[in-house]
Amino acid sequence: MEEERSSQQDYVLRTVEERGVRLIRLWFTDVLGQHKSVAISPAELEAVFAEGLQFDGSAIDGFSRIQESDVLARPDASTFELLPWVNENEPSGTIFCDITNLDGSAFAGDPRQVLRRNIDKARELGFEMFCAPEVEFFYFADNNTMVPQPLDKASYFDLTTADISSDLRKRTLHMLEALSIPVEYSFHEDSPSQHEIDLQYTDAMSMADSVMTLRLAVKKIAMENGVYATFMPKPLNGIQGSGMHTHLSLFQGDENAFYDSDSENGLSAVARSFIAGLLHHAREISAITNQLINSYKRINEGYEAPRYVSWAHNNRSALIRVPITKPGKPDSTRVEYRALDPSCNPYLAFSVLLAAGLRGIQDNMELPEEATSNLYNLTRSEQQELGIDRLPTSLSEALDEMEESSLVREALGDHIFEWFLRNKRAEWNEYQQQVTPFELERYLPSW
Repeated sequence: MEEERSSQQDYVLRTVEERGVRLIRLWFTDVLGQHKSVAISPAELEAVFAEGLQFDGSAIDGFSRIQESDVLARPDASTFELLPWVNENEPSGTIFCDITNLDGSAFAGDPRQVLRRNIDKARELGFEMFCAPEVEFFYFADNNTMVPQPLDKASYFDLTTADISSDLRKRTLHMLEALSIPVEYSFHEDSPSQHEIDLQYTDAMSMADSVMTLRLAVKKIAMENGVYATFMPKPLNGIQGSGMHTHLSLFQGDENAFYDSDSENGLSAVARSFIAGLLHHAREISAITNQLINSYKRINEGYEAPRYVSWAHNNRSALIRVPITKPGKPDSTRVEYRALDPSCNPYLAFSVLLAAGLRGIQDNMELPEEATSNLYNLTRSEQQELGIDRLPTSLSEALDEMEESSLVREALGDHIFEWFLRNKRAEWNEYQQQVTPFELERYLPSW
C-alpha cells in the first residue's frame, strides 16, 4: 500500500512539472457536504504529500472545537486531475484530501474518513460496495430574485436543441469527461428545466468524490452562462422534485455478491439480507440521506419520490427497487435506493447505506414480502395491514429517529453524529419561527 501511494505521488509530481501546473487546489468537504478548497503552489506539493497541510479546523462547520482546532489536509494522490476550466496558460490541478489529526490519525470530523472507515469494515467482511447515482437538478434564469424561473417547458427525454439548457448539459458532460468521471446517461427530466446525469458504476469512495465534482461542475458552467443550477430537492410547487436514486451492489473480489443463479429472482441471500437491512433502518438514516427541511417537501409530494418503506422489482412507489438482472450479465444485479436527494453529503449518505445493508447481512435479516401494488393508492390502514411503514414526513421526525439509532451513531462516529443533530435541530427551530408565504396567503385574509 505504501509503495502504491509513493508511486502515485511520484506520478502527480512528475505530471505537475511536465505540464507546467501553476496551482494545486486541495479539496475536501464539511459535515453538511459543502465543497471546501485551499490552493498551494507546486513548490509546496511534495512537502504537503509528506507532512500534510495544517489549518484551523474550528473554522469549518462541524470539524472541531476551538481548543482542539488544528488538523492536517493530506492529499490523496490517486484523485489528482488537471482542471479543465482554467486558462490554458495557467494550468491548475486538483486533489481530494483526507483530514487527519496532527498525529496522523483519522480526524473524526472528516466525512471522507467516515466513509473510508465504513468501507474498511465492509472489506473485513469480504465486501466492497459499488454505487451509481442518478443525479437530478434544475436550471433557472439568474433573475436576481428568490423566485425560480425555469428555462424551458420540456418534459421527460424531450430534445431541447433550441434552448440554452441543452448546451449547458453537453458542456457539463465534456467537463466531467475531462475530469475522468464517466457518464452513463444524460437527459431532460420530467419537470420543466430539470435535468439528470447518471454516473457510471464505481466504488463508493470514488463515486462520492465524483458527486462532489459533478455538483461543482454543473454550477460553474451554469454561472458562466448567466443562469444558475440548483440541487435543492423541491424548488417548485406542483411538479416533482430532484432525487438522487442510487444503485448499489456488493462485490466479493470479481464476483457480484448480490447474484445467485439458483435463486428464483436472481437475488442471493446476501442481497436479500442487505435489502432487509436497508428497509429496517430506513427511517433512522433518513436525516442523512435527506438532510434539508426542503427534502421532505419532495418525499411528501406523491410523485415518484418514495414515501413508504418497501421493496419491489417493478414498482416505483417503493423505497427500494430491484431491477431485473440483464440476461448473461450477473454483474448487473443491484438494488436502487430511491429516497436519496442530491443535497446530501455523499460520503455520509453512502456510509449509512452501507452500514444498514451490512447490519442486515450480519444479523441475517429476513426480506419482507414484495410490494406489488401501487402504495399511493392504498389507505393508511391497508398499508399497515401489509406491514408497510412510511418514511419520516419532516426533518424533525427524521432527527428524532436518528437520535435513537445506534447504527447511525456507529456509522458516523460520535463527533459527526452529535454535531449533525445539533446543527439540524437549530435549522428546524429557525424554520419553525418563520412565517411563510403559504401562511400569509391562507390565513391573513380570513383571520
